[in-house]
Amino acid sequence: MYVAKCQACHGEKGTRPDVALAGALVGGMGTLAPDKIPIKTVGSFWPYATTLFDYVRRAMPFQESKSLTADEVYAVSAYILNLNGIVGSNDVIDAQSLPKVRMPNRDGFIPFPRNQK
Repeated sequence: MYVAKCQACHGEKGTRPDVALAGALVGGMGTLAPDKIPIKTVGSFWPYATTLFDYVRRAMPFQESKSLTADEVYAVSAYILNLNGIVGSNDVIDAQSLPKVRMPNRDGFIPFPRNQK
């Protein structure tokens, strides 16, 4: 699925996109530090795996957004999470397991209180 629908923009392993507008999906671990140039990828920056599913479902593939089935979106999400070392290659990713995936940068954001009084 990744090769057919994602590789043209995001590269073979999600690290070197051939298209300037497509971001890297993999890598960047350890770069979100004051003395580093941040590389914001799914694995290094995104706080929730469910956000990956939602983004892929709504916006990908770029030229055919919303064309993937739910099973295809879960498969692509699992592959990207696996490339980042977040889930194993044999892990099942579905509606029950995806919200339980703990992303490396989950605690890297500062909560912003919206209704200060």
